[in-house]
Amino acid sequence: MAEETETKAPEAAPAAEVVVAEAEEKKPEAEDAVPPADEAAATVPESTSLEEESNVVAEPVDPQKKALDELKQLVQAALSNNEFNPPPPPPAPAKEEPPVKEEEEESKPAEAPAPASVEESKPPSDPVSAQEAKPAEAPAPASVEVSKPPSEPVPAPAERSLEPEVVEEHASPVKKEPLPPPSQPAEEKAAAADDATAKTVKAIEEAVGPAAAEDVSPAAKEAPAEALAPASTAPPEEVFIWGVPLVGDEKSDAVLLKFLRARDFKVKDALAMLKDAVIWRKQFGIEALLEEDLGLPELDKVVYMHGNDKEGHPVCYNVYGEFQNKELYEKAFGDADKRRKFLKWRIQYLEKGIGEHLDFTPGGISSMVQVTDLRNSPRLGKHRQVTKQAVTLLQDNYPEFISKKVFINVPWWYLAVNRMMSPFFTQRTKSKFVFAGPSKSAETLFKYIAPEQVPVAFGGLSKEKDPDFSTADVVTDVSIKPSSKQTIEIPATEIASNTFACNGILSLQTCLIVWELRVLGCEASYGAEFTPSAEDGYTVIVQKNRKLAADDEPVIKGSFKNGEPGKVVLNIENLTSKKKLLLYRYKVKSSTGST
Repeated sequence: MAEETETKAPEAAPAAEVVVAEAEEKKPEAEDAVPPADEAAATVPESTSLEEESNVVAEPVDPQKKALDELKQLVQAALSNNEFNPPPPPPAPAKEEPPVKEEEEESKPAEAPAPASVEESKPPSDPVSAQEAKPAEAPAPASVEVSKPPSEPVPAPAERSLEPEVVEEHASPVKKEPLPPPSQPAEEKAAAADDATAKTVKAIEEAVGPAAAEDVSPAAKEAPAEALAPASTAPPEEVFIWGVPLVGDEKSDAVLLKFLRARDFKVKDALAMLKDAVIWRKQFGIEALLEEDLGLPELDKVVYMHGNDKEGHPVCYNVYGEFQNKELYEKAFGDADKRRKFLKWRIQYLEKGIGEHLDFTPGGISSMVQVTDLRNSPRLGKHRQVTKQAVTLLQDNYPEFISKKVFINVPWWYLAVNRMMSPFFTQRTKSKFVFAGPSKSAETLFKYIAPEQVPVAFGGLSKEKDPDFSTADVVTDVSIKPSSKQTIEIPATEIASNTFACNGILSLQTCLIVWELRVLGCEASYGAEFTPSAEDGYTVIVQKNRKLAADDEPVIKGSFKNGEPGKVVLNIENLTSKKKLLLYRYKVKSSTGST
């Protein structure tokens, strides 16, 4: 065999030379295929001139629109691959029983070759004859050699290790066998391994029995069949987030743009964030959470929605000072279960607010303003951990839902910390955050939210279930200079002073004037009077001048019913050396009185 391999090796060399020769012959053809310089120059005029190409100006591509289109394609591909599903759970730990069976099966084949050792023990005294017999079998056909490679003398010395002389005799042939490795082709070794495997299987069947073989064979046959079976292609899942499908809807663009803006229009980062958000929603159970009753009605005064800002964004108020109530604090943060429940409540409230107040249609309002009141807010305590967790969840899974975040009644130490951290914030983040101390909180809110939309608790005139005014009634604000007086006149001239009889009773058409006002910071005096238009009329004192104390109602309401044209005059005087802000509004109603 060695001689045959040696003779075949030189035959392969000419083949390589032929290939090289062919390659060399093909090179001139490739060179011939390249046109000469003159021909190439001749072909240039056939194309469009460079001047004509430069005159064609393409329409500018909006980078944001380009990023949105690219994200849409990636989302569609991810949906087709079902990449918005949570990762599969880790595989269960392997049972201890199967390894025991394998050990038993491995131990049984070791006992199976016993009969073969008996047959080999028949000629124990003539090991040399066995070696002489093998060279005699060498000139046999290749098929015979393939079927008998397991008859190597290597396992025999292991069984006849009790005879030292035999071991010495077999040691020399073992050393000689590695010398002619090229004489054994790879096909014969592979066939030898197959025959050894077949013998092992037969030994297992004889030792274990046909029943065990039948039990093992179907599983072994089914396993490759299942592996080779083509995976069933499930239809792409239709994924919704905040009630909006990721693709194929007019609202989808508003949702995708939120993730793009949160990642500075880096498409791949936005896709990764979107995937994580969808998977988190499934794992957190958002859909089921919306229907769950967490039984925390006391928290409705801690976080609530009220009114809109000047641009139409809904406003959410966070009043952490309510946690000064120890009973409420313990109910929300008393132990780990309560803190987990509070976190679920906060996410539930946000989800409901998104569904009720935001609009993802083109041109709709899809973000909100957050007002956080830090007055009497607890600094340290059990709430710190859940607060950090809530902030992380909101940042990772609710991108670009805050158009403006206003902190009011901020203590001095908080402002100092913010000034130190401000250089580390991006310009986009700093443009969204606004901080105001106690003396400037109301005025800061009025820059973004109209006073009629601001609750009374934060310096505005809005309150629920007001029978006279609503958020549709505009509030006027006036600055009162120090130690000066401000006069407000409410006209009441559109009065039809006619009478009519009904069942013998004379009725007079009158006018009802209603007003309300507020001086921020108090320390002012207030009075009201009605002055008729007629020269011979009498002035009516509606409210005597009185000083507004700090413990008085922040909003002053008044009304006057008149039967003649005239005006109501409100007198407000600033009693301090500082400027004061006055808010007021009024309404004239017609009414009928009997005489």
